[in-house]
Amino acid sequence: MGLKDRLRQDMQKAAKGRESLALSALRMALAEIKNKEIEARGEISDDAIEKTLSSMIKRRRESIELYVKGNRPELAEKEEAEIAVLSAYLPKGISEAEVEALAREAVAAAGAKGPADIGKVMKILMPKVGGRADGKLVNEVVRRLLSG
Repeated sequence: MGLKDRLRQDMQKAAKGRESLALSALRMALAEIKNKEIEARGEISDDAIEKTLSSMIKRRRESIELYVKGNRPELAEKEEAEIAVLSAYLPKGISEAEVEALAREAVAAAGAKGPADIGKVMKILMPKVGGRADGKLVNEVVRRLLSG
């Protein structure tokens, strides 16, 4: 069963179980996937669906920061709950230590000497990380390795 089918099936379960938060999050995810399919003019792969879910989670994290700054904890909690629902469909993330190990390999493979070579390292590293770690974290680790 593909990821899209699993999302649909879980959305139906959430509807039957009257789980409004999960239902809402899954509906939004499926709508966004449908928009991506319209753009692509056809079905999209599970990898593309995972990227879509990752970008949705990233937007929600940004929203949480804004809600906390705006003293709206109830909205921040709702976004956190939606992140939990969507995260269940993504592969398990990797730790900062694992990112650092992969980054060291990429630095060696690229022959990087300093901060000017960040682009070369990122080009090698990002496909290995494959959406299992936040790009911002990966960039920070690479910068730290190349500047230190």
